Amino acid sequence: MGERDLAGRLAAYRAAVDAALTRWLPPQTESPPVIHEAMRYSVFAGGKRLRPILVLAACEAVGGRTDDALPAAAALELIHTYSLIHDDLPAMDDDDFRRGRPTSHKVYGEAMAILAGDGLLTHAFQLLSDSAGDGVSPTARLRIVGEIADAAGSLGMVGGQAMDILAEGKAVDQETLLLLHRRKTGALIRAAVRVGGIAGGADAAALESLTRYAERVGLAFQIVDDILDLEGSTEEMGKTAGSDLRKGKATYPSVFGMETAKAHADSLLAEAKAALDRLGEASWVLAGLADYVGRRRS
Repeated sequence: MGERDLAGRLAAYRAAVDAALTRWLPPQTESPPVIHEAMRYSVFAGGKRLRPILVLAACEAVGGRTDDALPAAAALELIHTYSLIHDDLPAMDDDDFRRGRPTSHKVYGEAMAILAGDGLLTHAFQLLSDSAGDGVSPTARLRIVGEIADAAGSLGMVGGQAMDILAEGKAVDQETLLLLHRRKTGALIRAAVRVGGIAGGADAAALESLTRYAERVGLAFQIVDDILDLEGSTEEMGKTAGSDLRKGKATYPSVFGMETAKAHADSLLAEAKAALDRLGEASWVLAGLADYVGRRRS
């Protein structure tokens, strides 16, 4: 693998995360089999693994060992997947497809989909609490648990989803939309980068740089998502295109206009890369991920 082989490095991260998830999730044969099958169905539905990859890349950017960050990386993917299962439910976004496959509730029914999400969320914190075999100190581990819990709860992702539901069909001002996006999507991305830095032993200055990077990448990711809902295709995205517009959701293009949305995404990603200057060459994967966010089609 070449020194600047971004695709190769991301593939290696993804393989490490998938192997860890395969190993750490309860097997489908564990009773009751249906709940563990449902959990694995959504986890292994072909996701990009962006959040766990950010954890590992941030850890390496500050000179840490990715093995030490792997439990946090896996936990964040489980939390992200649980949120998608619940978001797709008829009571929420009512989506039939996710990542090109029928959503969990279409395969297993609503009750089992809810329980699968609950199981993934709970198992994530079990992984974070298991300190066997890694080099993260108890103090750093508690800090990581706190970061992830804050990002996933009512002051982060859950609160952002609530704001998203409450805003459907209503006029939303720019300040409210930015808060919604920072909580619904940005909070977990921010946590991913920060906990990777913490697991890698980042000092205060390095963690500040990582945080600036993450906040900008997180918002840009959601802006690009909003743009793709209007300009992307169902085939590319693996989910129904145009669903935000049909549901009257508050999006960046609807509040700021498409041209401004694209310009803001570009500006945020440039700022994200500039925030990495203090970390030097070791942060090249994070810089490459910022470029990936800007050009993604799914």
